[in-house]
Amino acid sequence: MELTIHGHNMEVTQRLQNYVEKKTGKLDRYMPNLNSIRVDLSTENNRSAVERQIAQITIRDDRGTILRAEERNSDLFAAIDAVMDKLFRQIERYRGKRKRRYRSGSSINELDLGEPLPFDENDEDEGDEDQRIVRYKRFPLHPMSAEEAVDQMDLLGHDFFVFFNADANSINVLYKRRDGDFGLIQPEFD
Repeated sequence: MELTIHGHNMEVTQRLQNYVEKKTGKLDRYMPNLNSIRVDLSTENNRSAVERQIAQITIRDDRGTILRAEERNSDLFAAIDAVMDKLFRQIERYRGKRKRRYRSGSSINELDLGEPLPFDENDEDEGDEDQRIVRYKRFPLHPMSAEEAVDQMDLLGHDFFVFFNADANSINVLYKRRDGDFGLIQPEFD
């Protein structure tokens, strides 16, 4: 298990590093196939003194599951405690979903992804020449089913999720529709 601690607008002291190592050392008991833990600690200068210290923890396992939690507090140690509590709740929810799915034997055919939307090549926005890409993000893709991608997207709290679909043997995008259902984008080459 690889642990990385990053400090933004602050110095990570030895005491702080030892505290984080002690707290995150318990995670492998709950997720035995844990691969990496990234801890981001930062201080923001904002009006609210209660939310100045930020602790964010991202964990990844061998299956490609990503769990992320963030907490803000006036004390950095309290923020670390709170984010660990939140992360343990996410782990329990994740493990519960896996157990329920294993017991029920559900499949992708039971998952309602909604109707595919038609794509119109002429539907591009024009007149936005000053838009630019301001951030690039790279991440490893692990093969998973669409059901696992739904769970992963739910755990991250995102509206979309890019994943390698093991059933279709291609990269797919899962997104949450306004009506609460999900959509799955599966690219096809001409």
